[in-house]
Amino acid sequence: MFRLSKFPSAALSSVNVATATSPSSALHMKTDRSAALLKQVQKKALFVPTTTRTVEQYQRIRLGEQPPEYALVCNGGILLVQGKRDSDWYARSMELLADCREELKDAQRALETDGNVDFEVRNIEELFVFTKSSRPKQTICRLQNHLRGSRLEIFSNGAKVYAVPKKLSKGEAVRRFRQKIQAGTVAAAGDSRFDISMLEEADLALAEHGLIGERIRGEHVVYLGEDGIFSDEILKYILSAEENIQ
Repeated sequence: MFRLSKFPSAALSSVNVATATSPSSALHMKTDRSAALLKQVQKKALFVPTTTRTVEQYQRIRLGEQPPEYALVCNGGILLVQGKRDSDWYARSMELLADCREELKDAQRALETDGNVDFEVRNIEELFVFTKSSRPKQTICRLQNHLRGSRLEIFSNGAKVYAVPKKLSKGEAVRRFRQKIQAGTVAAAGDSRFDISMLEEADLALAEHGLIGERIRGEHVVYLGEDGIFSDEILKYILSAEENIQ
């Protein structure tokens, strides 16, 4: 999320523009160009990383020289302020998901008996369930049939499989955060299905070109990254947008 300095606004990003602090985070390395652009953006905008990563996973990456004031982790269920958990935000998240707890436990039990699951099944902060599968499509199909009519959505990202309450969407996180900081204009950037609700909720949506087939709703969607590095293009677009409104 980015807060353009001309407006009481905000902007979220789930895109990897971070520098890895451990070898296991190598996939999240940013380019030198991204590093320079991010520094410029942080001078002009409120940059709010928004991710499905856990608190611990998020804290293993370094976002420029100045850590963001805010970060939304665990798919928006947890808000970090200056690196510390906002207890009121988490309490509200738990209230929103009160009617999903038994279904999350049911999803966890179902995944624990799935022969294709080859990783421990984790209930992340009582917010969503996560595991990995050698055959994610089969695992998702089995779980969807088991949970038919439930309040959960089933996603995959490669081998990773998630059972996430529909109320715990990044779009809902945008709505809550917009209200918290009284944001007017919100820009969001995303590159996966997890990000669609956030992109649809934003006033300006910067979507990775590969999402064009997802038919994201709204005329505010701009697709980037077809010919260049998506993180670089996002940051350049945000900077040009900020210049155009001054």
